[in-house]
Amino acid sequence: MREQYRSQDFTEKDLAAGPMDQFARWFRQVAAGGMLHEPNAMVVSTATPEGRPSSRTVLLKHYDDRGFVFFTNYGSRKGRELTANPYASLLFPWHPLARQVIVTGSAARVGRDETVAYFRTRPHGSQLGAWASEQSSVVGSREELVGRYEELDARYPEGEKVPAPPQWGGFRVVPETVEFWQGRENRLHDRLRYVREGTGWRVERLCP
Repeated sequence: MREQYRSQDFTEKDLAAGPMDQFARWFRQVAAGGMLHEPNAMVVSTATPEGRPSSRTVLLKHYDDRGFVFFTNYGSRKGRELTANPYASLLFPWHPLARQVIVTGSAARVGRDETVAYFRTRPHGSQLGAWASEQSSVVGSREELVGRYEELDARYPEGEKVPAPPQWGGFRVVPETVEFWQGRENRLHDRLRYVREGTGWRVERLCP
């Protein structure tokens, strides 16, 4: 299965001064186009200190000049791996536009105030789910998981404040490289990568 990409030019002159401005530009385009159900979905890859990798899809919740933020259970596999080996890769696969963005960098937990502020914006059911699920741990059955949720729902009915779980919070990935990939005809794709250089960035073009 193969598709011929017929996209417009993507050259160095098209780039914003920095990677976060360029990401914002592309993200606005993909979000406004309505072609993707969740344009903020990204593949987060982590690894153990021994180099054994793992990947999963996570939703990006915030980005700014400091980096890319997502939230998870700190006891999950990704949470444990990022604690032991604080480096990650993020992949945004925007196939309908024949685009992808790849971020590599270091990861650190966001401040507790930031976690709590975001937790307050989550739907009530998602707040309960963060308590009910010991993410990545083995559970005996679906019924067991639902039972935990129902107990929490009885304790914290709709409209009642749910505290943010202490084992749940955000990670911020601070980029060291950000690659913007645009599919082109004959597999001669455009790959432009920002590389952190001191307090600034240099841009390099990669062979496809």
